[in-house]
Amino acid sequence: MEEDKITISVIKEAQKIIGIGFTNAEADSMIQTLETRRKNYAELRKLNMPNSVVPSMNFNPLPVGYRFPDKISAFKIPAAPKAKLSASRDELAFKSVSELAALVRTKQITSVELTGFFIERLRKYNPVLQHTIVITEARALAQAKKADEEISSGHYRGVLHGIPFGAKDLLATKDYKTTWGSVPYKDQVIDTDATVITRLEAAGAVLVAKLTLGELAMGDVWFGGKTKNPWDVKRGSSGSSAGSASAVAAGCLPFAIGSETYGSIVSPSDECGTTGLRPTFGRVSKYGAMALSWSMDKLGPIARNVEDCAIVFNAIMGPDGKDLSVITAPFSYISSSSRSLKGVRIGYIKSEFNKKDDNYENDSLTLVKLKEMGAELIPFELPVLPYVEMSIALSAEAGAAFDELILTNREDLMVDQHKGARPNGLRAARFIPAVEYIQANRARTLLIEQLNEKMKSIDVFVAPSFGLNLRVTNLSGHPCVVLPNGFNKGLPGSITFTGQLFGEGKLLQIARSYQLATSFNDLHPPLNF
Repeated sequence: MEEDKITISVIKEAQKIIGIGFTNAEADSMIQTLETRRKNYAELRKLNMPNSVVPSMNFNPLPVGYRFPDKISAFKIPAAPKAKLSASRDELAFKSVSELAALVRTKQITSVELTGFFIERLRKYNPVLQHTIVITEARALAQAKKADEEISSGHYRGVLHGIPFGAKDLLATKDYKTTWGSVPYKDQVIDTDATVITRLEAAGAVLVAKLTLGELAMGDVWFGGKTKNPWDVKRGSSGSSAGSASAVAAGCLPFAIGSETYGSIVSPSDECGTTGLRPTFGRVSKYGAMALSWSMDKLGPIARNVEDCAIVFNAIMGPDGKDLSVITAPFSYISSSSRSLKGVRIGYIKSEFNKKDDNYENDSLTLVKLKEMGAELIPFELPVLPYVEMSIALSAEAGAAFDELILTNREDLMVDQHKGARPNGLRAARFIPAVEYIQANRARTLLIEQLNEKMKSIDVFVAPSFGLNLRVTNLSGHPCVVLPNGFNKGLPGSITFTGQLFGEGKLLQIARSYQLATSFNDLHPPLNF
């Protein structure tokens, strides 16, 4: 059609989008190439590649010559604590994984009974909190029965054996729908189990629910409503691991699996007062998980405390032969009840702690506590780079991941349609030039090298959970632990510890010492609704 022809005037208008000017002669010389490319794009679109097909390029977060912080792999937690089942079953709701494991191992409660308990809590609180998409009851009870039989016969798999858990519903399960929280996919069935679920079940854990996420991993609004914060149900739980944080905070699950691309473990953990681990990019297989950004997606646990996160992480980490971005690296975590951080060098982002936001007082007191515990606090600043501009890497990859959605106009079915919502971001992604996408990733290389250099003199660094740090470390692939550090007007606040690449062992140990010295995680929402 005449109006679809690429002309000099079309090119001159299009160049305004990319901010580069060409002369009329230069524009004229491009026409044939651009016409050919448009035909190329049409042919590629005919492939109808599903979200599960990954690009032939892998993001590697390792600086040149990087040496893993842990030299060997070792995992040791204390012997199961002495536990006695209370007459009040409600106390089970907020027990840690280790405490529940002790009850199951000593046969004071069966996995079937424990699974039933958490299923009933999910049913009780879901009408208000809207944190659950589906309770996987048949699968859960079959797994729990198997766990009880194995434990009775003397085949105890370890601390996760018989323990219920939930999974963010961007993780595939072959016998239940995998909705991605979104209207266009609410009836989607994927005939596979995600690696993280397979590994947890291999450790004996029991999948009891698939939990809400903001549509296509953004926010806390999904096709069935808005997931709520158990501390104040007038507030959303934040996202996108909305259901995972809400359910754990409300005592409806001991732990859940979330995901983070740009804050989706940190943000709902901050809002709901849970403890979350965002592992290093390349630590945990994403096989069976919805792709939003192949170079930034990470999977990790949301739980009651740091040690529970360590237990779950130990079960899910490592290569599976299915996700080529996973890097083999040692993980050494030796649990300790020490509240001393003597000899530990902790950087703190001074400029972030100077910002007087709602959690300013709690964040300041965190620094005081760390110093009291013997840590050496070292002022620290992040490299100066164009971070917002680098973020087009995520936008471009998301556009490719949901190419089919845009081409069929089914993004129009999604709930949120405001200018900053996911559908509009996917539409705008079509106008990101490939050259700028590559430039953004080259800038990430500079970030990785510069941040690694700055971190050579410290063990971890600490920062308020929201701020530049959240953006920077998601781009670089660094691991973090987010955990409660106080309350403000009845709502939990949080602090974030960031570790060396593949340095989850020391990161978790330092965060655990701080958590033991503060115990904010032992406080729970009143649930008086």
